[in-house]
Formats: sequence, C-alpha cells, structure tokens
Amino acid sequence: MPMNLIHRKICSSPKWADTVEERLTPWLARHDLGDDVLELGPGFGATTKVLLDVVPKLTVLEIDPASTELLRAKFGTRADVVAGSGAEMPFEAGRFSAVVCFTMLHHVPTVPLQDAIFAEAARVLRPGGRFCGTDSQLSFRFRLLHIGDTMNVVDASTLPERLVKAGFEQVEVKARPKEIVTFSATKPGQRRGSPLPG
Repeated sequence: MPMNLIHRKICSSPKWADTVEERLTPWLARHDLGDDVLELGPGFGATTKVLLDVVPKLTVLEIDPASTELLRAKFGTRADVVAGSGAEMPFEAGRFSAVVCFTMLHHVPTVPLQDAIFAEAARVLRPGGRFCGTDSQLSFRFRLLHIGDTMNVVDASTLPERLVKAGFEQVEVKARPKEIVTFSATKPGQRRGSPLPG
C-alpha cells in the first residue's frame, strides 16, 4: 500500500536492514517455522533477507508491483516471489507450515481487509501451522512517519478475537504501547510436516 518518500527511503536503507536483522534474528531463533514458509508484504525485503538464512523454503507475496520486481531481482533465485494480495492468496489450501508478516498490517487500509488476510492465512496453512508476526503501534513519531501513507494500526486489544474468528486457536498477543505488537496463532488440527513449537 502507498508509502511516502521519507518512509520509502527509511525502509530501503541499509541502516533499517541492519536494525531488522538485529531484532528479527533472535525472534526467529525462538520460532520453528517449519519447512515451507510464506511471508506477506515484505516490501523492500529486509525481513526476507533474514528469513532466507533460517527457513528451508520461502515464498513471498507482495501486492506492490515495483516492490515485487525489486524482490525478484534481489531474491528470485532463493525465494519464490509472487505478486498478489494477502486478502486473496493465489495458493492452495493447506500448503504452508507457517505464514509470517512483519510491520505490514498497518498498511492494509481497512479492518475487513486485514480480517480477510487472517482468514486467508488460516486457509493456506497446514493443520497445526503457525501464523505469527509483528506490527507497529501508534505513537506520535509513527504518525509523523505515515503522513500521506496508508496507516491502519492494528488494535492489540481486539486482535485475539479477530484471529479466533479467522479460524485460529492458541492465540497469543503481546503489546508494548506506542511500540510494537507481536502475535502468534495456530491452525487447529494435527501437525504434519516439520514440527512447530507448541
């Protein structure tokens, strides 16, 4: 979804990529994502770069055409880069061991579209598969960064109920106000494929 020039410059910078790697690497060490992972909305690919070092097979789904081409140029030999919407995923049901998204949900313009992404994540996951990720929470600095951007911040207090409604169980949501929300949820059913954390 639309990003202003300053936001695009920050998110495409080497400094941001280093920050993402520093924060995401320990998080990934605590989460076994299995053997076939889908990343939603990677944008400039800072998170993709980190994921490629720890997951056996990675598919990324990106709605922005320019970002899709950039991702293909950077990672096309190591990841399957697919153009499309997370609200209407072009994948068969039950394919992935995990679906992840990092700081992208606030770029989804409406709550119903966010909910459609949650439902689609549940559909494309294997039984026992994990949907997890992070998103930013509202602060003055965050609002300034998003002037002219799409900014639809996820309400951490209603997120558990929304994930259950989408078809998940074992929902965990942790929020640091004005900073970040992290979430994890599991698709019901017997695990198959690579084991995921309980």
